[in-house]
Amino acid sequence: MELGIIGQAAGLFAVTNIDDILILALFFAQGVGHPRSTRRIVLGQYLGFTAILAVAVAVAFGATFLPEAAIPYLGLLPLALGLKAAWQAWKDRRDGSEGAEEEEQVERGGPSPLEVAAVTFANGGDNIGVYVPVFATAGVGRMTVYAAVFLVLVAVWCFAGRFFATRPVIAKGLARWGHILLPLALITIGLLILIEGGAFGL
Repeated sequence: MELGIIGQAAGLFAVTNIDDILILALFFAQGVGHPRSTRRIVLGQYLGFTAILAVAVAVAFGATFLPEAAIPYLGLLPLALGLKAAWQAWKDRRDGSEGAEEEEQVERGGPSPLEVAAVTFANGGDNIGVYVPVFATAGVGRMTVYAAVFLVLVAVWCFAGRFFATRPVIAKGLARWGHILLPLALITIGLLILIEGGAFGL
């Protein structure tokens, strides 16, 4: 019985978070060579996912502090971050100052925990929609198992993202195209969240 619940939780997590591996790989690629970047990214991922869990559990228990109509507008977070990253990449390319961007990355050690958390949470609107009915019918005991499995798998996802970002072939591609791929991925995620949720009457 317990193994069955664990398997269901693992499957649910995998299905609802498969796209996070790509984003994590891009984040880790930004922080390659910076010792503290892994901690920052993992911390940000846990902050973002814990917020998703907290909202899903609260809604499952009947709290409505995050109106359903507001969820699509979470897409504005990755959209804004993506546009900011795209603008920075374009500006650096135009000014021929890629070196300055690299120096800034060295100082910052890659993306900040709050940037990672914001993207993770915003990208979790669909997760909340899936988790709420599951949690609402699972009961406290099963819900605790789900949450525990999810939190363990966040670490697995972080490991997978870092693994992909540090494979020589993939790392070379991400190093060359990451400044384009990351903004593109964030903007795409933001637009999909807005459009699929019907934000602004889309």
